[in-house]
Amino acid sequence: MQVAANRVICLASSHASVVLIGGPAKLRDHNSTNEGKAMNDQARNYFNRELTESDGTPVQPAGAVSGELVTETFEYDGGRQVTVYVPPNPTEAIVFAGDGQRIAQWGRLVPKADARTTIPPTMIVGAHGLADDMPRLHEYSPGFDPDRFAAHERFFVEDVRRWTQARFGVALPSERTAVFGASAGGELALALGLRHPDVYGTVFCASPGAGYKPPRLMPSPLPRAYLVAGTQEPFFLANAKRWANALRDAGADVVMNERAGSHGGIFWQEEFPLMVAWAFGR
Repeated sequence: MQVAANRVICLASSHASVVLIGGPAKLRDHNSTNEGKAMNDQARNYFNRELTESDGTPVQPAGAVSGELVTETFEYDGGRQVTVYVPPNPTEAIVFAGDGQRIAQWGRLVPKADARTTIPPTMIVGAHGLADDMPRLHEYSPGFDPDRFAAHERFFVEDVRRWTQARFGVALPSERTAVFGASAGGELALALGLRHPDVYGTVFCASPGAGYKPPRLMPSPLPRAYLVAGTQEPFFLANAKRWANALRDAGADVVMNERAGSHGGIFWQEEFPLMVAWAFGR
């Protein structure tokens, strides 16, 4: 594993200007037009969708929250960035995430998530997602392009984790480590959680797509899982419920929440600190 020399460090209060824009992508044939449309929506990167009034006001940190955002560029795939939210106090929990160009910044919201819960300093390690829709889906969902998924899996699970330990001195046990993703990234979180429960003791998943479905035979042991989906995205809500039921039936500790909102809505951002509080709070 090699890391390129360029590094960017900024205060956590700054706002990243990375914008990913992807148009509709043509997917393989499906049995119904509605499912095909939903899968096409699944491929699109919704993290930079323009929010509407129905999404509500983006959640902001309550009070001053210090910390840093650190970005490194890896040589993987011709240059892939990883952005890390570094909490101001020694890290006691860690969340690895896909689409890290946006999600890493959500670490600023975690300390004030729940006044009733003491949340330990939590590092967010976000591997950036691709701008192009279909290659992103192929990296995140194991059923489309197994070779592409496997290459990204090695990068995410091995290279990024080793670099995190070397760069920040953080290597925590699985019970203090989670993996997060939304939409296609939710499929990534579920796949990595099931394939590497010794690494990720908890899966945080928002509005997963249907490219990766619960296996007929669940592995053992299983990670804990916290899923959420919006009431205005029925396709993704059904996927989340399917996973919640399958994991619960297999004996996993599962939370499944429904929130008002559509795909890519602000409820993803609002739910993330609650996920961290549930997994690591005391």
